Formats: sequence, structure tokens, C-alpha cells
Amino acid sequence: MTAITVPFTRGLRFEIVKLISQWRIRLLVLTCWIAPALFVIGVSRQSTLPVDTLFGREMLAGGWAAPLVMLGFAGTWALPLLTSLTAGDVFAAEDRLGTWRHLLVAVRSPRRIFVAKALASLTVILLMVAGLAVAATAGGLIAVGDHPLTGLDGHLLTPGDAALRVLLAWVAALAPTLALAAIGLLGSVVLGRNPMGLLLPALVALAMQVAQMLPLPVAVRLALPGYAFISWNGLFTTPAQLAPLLIGVVVSLLWAITATAAAYLLFVRRDFTDLAHDGSGRRALLGGVLPLGVLAALTVAVLLAAVPGAAGSGITQDRVQRSLAVAFAHLYRLQAAQLHRPDVTEGQLQASAACGKGGGLVDAEGAGNDWRCVVTWHLPGIAAVGQAVYQLDITPDGRYVADGDGPKEVNGYFVVRTGNGDAPNPLWQFDGNVELLTKG
Repeated sequence: MTAITVPFTRGLRFEIVKLISQWRIRLLVLTCWIAPALFVIGVSRQSTLPVDTLFGREMLAGGWAAPLVMLGFAGTWALPLLTSLTAGDVFAAEDRLGTWRHLLVAVRSPRRIFVAKALASLTVILLMVAGLAVAATAGGLIAVGDHPLTGLDGHLLTPGDAALRVLLAWVAALAPTLALAAIGLLGSVVLGRNPMGLLLPALVALAMQVAQMLPLPVAVRLALPGYAFISWNGLFTTPAQLAPLLIGVVVSLLWAITATAAAYLLFVRRDFTDLAHDGSGRRALLGGVLPLGVLAALTVAVLLAAVPGAAGSGITQDRVQRSLAVAFAHLYRLQAAQLHRPDVTEGQLQASAACGKGGGLVDAEGAGNDWRCVVTWHLPGIAAVGQAVYQLDITPDGRYVADGDGPKEVNGYFVVRTGNGDAPNPLWQFDGNVELLTKG
């Protein structure tokens, strides 16, 4: 009697249906497609904004800021949780239910089972990610409107340009999401019924977030797949800061491939006749962790050899001064237009910045909230030189918040009337980004 082989497509469809039939997965999918829009609309009705989040202070100025705020939240919390509850449980669920024998009798191939389960979890994760992006974008456009977006260098992006960059940012975030999903598959295979397998992607993501908050060298920072959840901010400068983003995407994909390969090799070598199986043991755990550790070490070594200055923090005096001067020049033109003053070009302004750290008592390098900068500029036909003082709080990943410290007529708090309604003075407080891989 010839055994009937189940077609792969039928097995894949079965795994997708099995995932979607779980109430928690249905709830997560529904939440991803509804909650972001409700959150954005709710924020638009409030007087306070999530200014601690990148583009949070822009949420009332244009609808394209909303999906970026959601992307920042998703990279920190939502996507690690989604990958944990989906990929982190896709194999462990069979261990808990004791259904491996029935599945093997039907499919007759551990390899096809692995591929079907991996693709099914990936399909559901992509459905959730798409929901987060679409719902947040729809909420922002409905609540605020299709208006220009101020980039991280003060440059005003047209709605079409902003839409393209938002799309690219979400696409780039898929790479670290795939890395976390692969880690989830690895944890589900290695740890079996152990609940740590379910939590592994979230714990790894948390560890990478903590690492990004530490004063680590640029090479170590870029060698972690979580950096791609941050480096998309380089898309919102002109020209775009693509080097950190591309490195982050490539590193994330390498992690995804390595973790998936390790999970596959461990799964196909498993003894499914052992009904008491409760994880693959210490050797399998080392077989999963060791390849990722080697990959991280090799990535750090390559970056140290190929990228000048990768052994430092990447936040230098020259880079901070250059970034602040460019952002100030763009925002000065925006302020002039809002106040109906004569337009000047960035070349005419000749804006420059002189920055120090810690009152000059420490080297002007690295993250900290003790940066103080004086921006100078020139106006055509006026001999006097304009000056404005800013206090900068720079995070280890290069993002900074510039807080105006006088004169109040230039960078103090006052309300200006724009085409979208009243808004704070654009030179008062703004977000910026120091590119960690530029020269200087």
C-alpha cells in the first residue's frame, strides 16, 4: 500500500489556519489593524504630545509623523512581543499538545513540517506588521491630514516624499523583525515546552535595547540586529544617511538566516519517538547560541577593519556641530516663511555651530545631556552676526533634542500661525540626528 504524501501547499495552509484559529493570534491581528489608528486619533485630540518619541512633536503638524511614532513604539515593544507569541510558540505548541506523531504520520517529512511552520508564522507576522503600518498611517491622515513633514535635519519633506520614506522605514524594519522571528523559531525548537522559548525573542530584543542605551563602540552597536529598528531615522535627512541603515538591514538578515538554519538543523535531527522530550538539551542550546555569538563577533571584527572610527562612539564634536548647523539653517527658513519674513537660502545664512560638552571640562565626544552649542548665522545686507544658544541632549545612537536657550526672539517659545493652525516656534525645540559613520 503506497503512502499518500500531503502536498506542501496544503500543509502550509493547514499551519496558517491553525495559527489564525488561536484566539490570542486573532486578537493580536485585530489589535494591530485597529489600535494604532485609535491611538493616533486620540493623541490628535490631546494638548500634549509624545515628545520623547522620535517625530512625536510633529504629530499635530502632519499625518505622516503618526506611522513613524508607531514604528518607534513597535520596534521597542510591539514587534518583539508579536514575534514571541507567534514564532516563539509555533513548535512548542506541538510539544505541549503531544501532537508530533499525528503530524508526522500526515506529512511524513520533518523538513516540510519545519518549512511550513516557519512560513506560516512569517505570514501571520507580516499581516500584523502591515496592520500596524496601515492603521497608523490611516489614523494620521484622517486626524491631521496629508501635510509636509519636517525631517531630522530641519528640511521640509513634501507629502509624496514623506510617504515614500515612511514606506521604506517600515520595509527596513522587517529585517530585524525577521531576525527576532528566527530567534523565536530557534527558541521554540530548542526549549520545547519550556516557557523561556516563548519569551526568547522579547528577552533578546530587550537586551539589544539596553545595549543600544550603553556607550558602546559603533562597531558593536551596528553588529546587533536591533540597530535596524533605530537606523531608519537616517531616511529623514537630506541627503539620506543610508550607510547605518544598510548595515543594520544586512546584519539583521544574517542573524535571521543563521538562527533559522540552526533551528532547522536541530529540528530535523530531533528524536520524535521520545514522548518525554522537553527541549533539546544543553548541546542543542549551545548549537543555537554559539553560531549567533560567532556571527556577532565576526561582524564586529569586519566593521572595525572596514569602517574608520568604528571603535569610538561615533558622536564627535565636528559631527554634532555640522548636524546642528544644517538643521538650524533649514528651520530658520521655515520660521521666516511662517513669520512672513524675506526668504534667504542656506548658503546666504552661512550657519555654523560651536559646541562643547560638560562646560569644557570633558572632551566634546559621546552621548550626554551636557552639550551646549552656539549657532551663528548671517543675513544678507546686515553686518551684525546672529547668535542662538542651544542645550543638546544626545543619546548613544546619535539622536538628539535641541532645546533653545535664547535669545527668546529666535529660539524661545512662542506660537506661530501656519497653514495647519497654530504651532510652536520651529526653532524652539527640535529633534536631530548625528550620523555615526561620516568623516570628522
